[in-house]
Amino acid sequence: MRTRFLKVSLLCALFATGVFVTGCSDDNGYSDVDGESPVAVLKTNHIQSGAGHDFTIEGTLTDADGISAIKLECADLYLNKTIDLIEIYGEPQTSYDLSYKFSISKDEVGEQFTVKVTVVDVGGRETSQDVLITMDGDFTDPVFALAPQDGSFVTMLLRDGAVDPYEMKLQMTDDRALKSLYLNIEGAAGYSDLVIDIDSIPSFEYNWRIELPAEKKDYPTTIAVTDYAGRTDTVKCTISVTDIIDFEKMYLADVATEAELNSDVFGVPMVINHVGEYQYKARYYNKAAGTEIFFLPQKTSFNPVCFGLDPKDSNKLTSDPKLAKPIVLDTPNVYYEIDINIQESTYNIKTYSVDEATSPIKYEYGKPCFDVWENGSEMIDFYIGWGSSPQDAGAHLFVQDSNNPHLFYYPSEGTWTLSSGEEMNFIISNYHPGGWWDHVEWRCDNSTEIEKFGYFSKKNDVNPNWEGTNMKWEDGSSVQDNWMKPVIVNGGNYRFEFDAHLGRGKIVPAN
Repeated sequence: MRTRFLKVSLLCALFATGVFVTGCSDDNGYSDVDGESPVAVLKTNHIQSGAGHDFTIEGTLTDADGISAIKLECADLYLNKTIDLIEIYGEPQTSYDLSYKFSISKDEVGEQFTVKVTVVDVGGRETSQDVLITMDGDFTDPVFALAPQDGSFVTMLLRDGAVDPYEMKLQMTDDRALKSLYLNIEGAAGYSDLVIDIDSIPSFEYNWRIELPAEKKDYPTTIAVTDYAGRTDTVKCTISVTDIIDFEKMYLADVATEAELNSDVFGVPMVINHVGEYQYKARYYNKAAGTEIFFLPQKTSFNPVCFGLDPKDSNKLTSDPKLAKPIVLDTPNVYYEIDINIQESTYNIKTYSVDEATSPIKYEYGKPCFDVWENGSEMIDFYIGWGSSPQDAGAHLFVQDSNNPHLFYYPSEGTWTLSSGEEMNFIISNYHPGGWWDHVEWRCDNSTEIEKFGYFSKKNDVNPNWEGTNMKWEDGSSVQDNWMKPVIVNGGNYRFEFDAHLGRGKIVPAN
């Protein structure tokens, strides 16, 4: 009996090590079916990831005897994971779909790693495969740094029975490598489904010269850039060949180059009010004598339409960017009010002082005049700033301009650095140490395409002399609770400028 017991023990020991492969049952009733090692079909053996990102190892695992466990190991990533299928399911699995996600530390500096994936069956047999993890994953879409605004109209004007050629300037960037640029103008001969190859570079500029027939027509247009990961950024706009039109929006440009038109986070050029058919009104604070301005119906270019002085008659406007001369503002430290009528090509200018200008703020800036608990028990210095709450605004306080009490800046000194791809999320509000809301606050017209700011005091805390209306735009429509959520395209140092009288602000590059 003793000899027989030793033989059976040796038999099962050999089974457990996978050396002896004929049929045998263990103490749990599992039997060897085919004597084969598990089969692992992984989705890929190379995964591109990056610091602060996840990777997922996926595959289909099979074994006729039953899989008992999967081990994933990488000492350099501190990965040592065992997935015990018997513990999870109460029995081994003959088939298992593996999907294991692992988060890489945002501080990881290594360039590549090997994860060993081992599948173990109930007979103790193992199958191992290595998965290479490289830190070159592409997680960011390419972006157009310069292109028409999505959904916009690009107008090519009929002048004297002809249409001037239009050169659309496009700039695009990617954190790794661009692959191609797609261009399509529906219904325009020679402009359908054009593909421009880009030679694996992170930034690319393209000047697209467009010549269209001299007939009134709208052309749906698509522009798309693709990177080597297959990610895209797409702009859809309409190129409209027409004579003078009543543009939905008009902008005041106080910069000299298209690069300056497109280097801001928001606010340049400055949207003005559309007050009637073909009529627009601009208000603008002039800091220095000699400021030169133009009016544009498109945000990103001085072409194809630019309203400025007609060189043949300075009392008239022209829309031709090749001819238009700037309107020059000669008086410093005043507000200008400029009315233009693009149908009649006329304009009218007047000025008013900063003392005549009003804003919704009724408090004296930097003075102890703000009732912190609304009961007269404690007065604190009044400040405004930007942030996620009135308490957070204390970390980003504006400084008041020395010549204009309605004008504010951030930062007060030093530099303010923003990173490419950074998503901001803020309001403009008074500072309150306890984070109380609803007093002096502004929201915007569109969270991601910010053009103007509306006063938004739920407490109706308003300067009685202000010419505006709380929680209403100039046209009487309601200011909605839209937070400012711009995405930074180009990282660098910036400055925030905010005018409480105009309800306009901008974040622009700063040295």
